Amino acid sequence: MRGEPSCPKCGGRVRAPGLFADSWQCGTHGPVHPMQPVVPPSAEALTVVVGRTKVPVWMPWPLPVGWLFTGVALAGDDRSGGRATAVACSGPSPLGGPGELLLIAEELGVGLGSRYAGIVGPDPGPYLRVDRPPQAKVLAAGRPTPLWHVAGAPDDRAVFAGEAMGLWLWAVVWPERCGLLLYDELVLTDLRDAGSEIDLVPCGALSPRILS
Repeated sequence: MRGEPSCPKCGGRVRAPGLFADSWQCGTHGPVHPMQPVVPPSAEALTVVVGRTKVPVWMPWPLPVGWLFTGVALAGDDRSGGRATAVACSGPSPLGGPGELLLIAEELGVGLGSRYAGIVGPDPGPYLRVDRPPQAKVLAAGRPTPLWHVAGAPDDRAVFAGEAMGLWLWAVVWPERCGLLLYDELVLTDLRDAGSEIDLVPCGALSPRILS
């Protein structure tokens, strides 16, 4: 699947660095880390992203029963490296029916997580009530990681966010009730540390969620 880089915040077209700008430019959002074209899910696609990124590539590992890896996205270029990643997984929802999960790791201000979450602004901070107990927890790279509910997201999804390894960690699930997945303390692995185990990841069809 071919395509061109796009804005991580809105999906719009971006201009490559040139004579008058040394960074990728979106007509709406100014300088951005370009989102690279999404390719069908495969161990090879994961390996390419893992080799290019400077931020984690989070995946539940082992995957929940019946779940498959269904896509990976990266924002960044060859010069700066990946500054945001998104991994899609799909499988049976805890309450029945199909479910989908996107896990996004990103640096401050990239905006890829907000795009998938369906909220305004590049970061989740204004939407988090960190003065209250977290609504979910995951184990990210062996560390207990609290996640707070992100207010203001569309009703068709549940969105959680927190901090892991000094970066934003987003979890976006469809449908909203599939958020129960996050109450079971998912174990997340940074695939940069997975080595040859990447070849064992079961792949499914490309999720339309990671293209949105």
